[in-house]
Amino acid sequence: MGAGRTLFERTIKPPYVFVRARIRSALERRAGITTEGSYTQEELGFSGQHQERYGPSNWLSLRRALPPRRVTVDDVFIDFGSGMGRVVYQAAKSYSFRRVIGVELSERLHDIAVDNIERNRYRFRCQDVQLVHADALEYDIPDDVSVVYLGNPFSGPVLATVLERLLHTIERNPRRLRIVYFNPVEERRLLEAGFKITRTVRGLRPTEDWSRSNSTRLYEIGG
Repeated sequence: MGAGRTLFERTIKPPYVFVRARIRSALERRAGITTEGSYTQEELGFSGQHQERYGPSNWLSLRRALPPRRVTVDDVFIDFGSGMGRVVYQAAKSYSFRRVIGVELSERLHDIAVDNIERNRYRFRCQDVQLVHADALEYDIPDDVSVVYLGNPFSGPVLATVLERLLHTIERNPRRLRIVYFNPVEERRLLEAGFKITRTVRGLRPTEDWSRSNSTRLYEIGG
């Protein structure tokens, strides 16, 4: 680690992390939900080489990459690896989606998400919200899904299989499909599958490298 990086770690990063945590806590209280926390695979009761540890997406990732005005009542949203339901909550509350779906492998996280959503359902623009406790590899993806959110929930062959199955839904029901990908570490798989980058949003963090690691990209295919 260079001198500049060391200085950043010691001086800039600690107060930034503290302030960010306070802001997140305030947003959680205002929303009336509980979605903070970071858990390993083992803590969640499963293990898999291509499953990632749980950590919620940034509060502004979805809105900055896909503004509500770009969604219509014909759009159907799905979040793979929906965790405690933060992004599902945002999609249902602030967007005019026809249906919002969250798919989560961990029963522990799924149960928390169910509580978060049910306690706040009266706030939602979209009332058709479905939370599914399932493995993404076994979940039957609806043919009308048009917006997919990936908070970097899995990688490798799991991601490749989910992308392949999404493309099969387009073959059965031709339409535009958009993917919002937070921290897109496996972007190559999307590009090789034919998706095009239509929007890039850098993370709201100091230093270029740290911001890049928390960026969000919007991809599109079909239509």
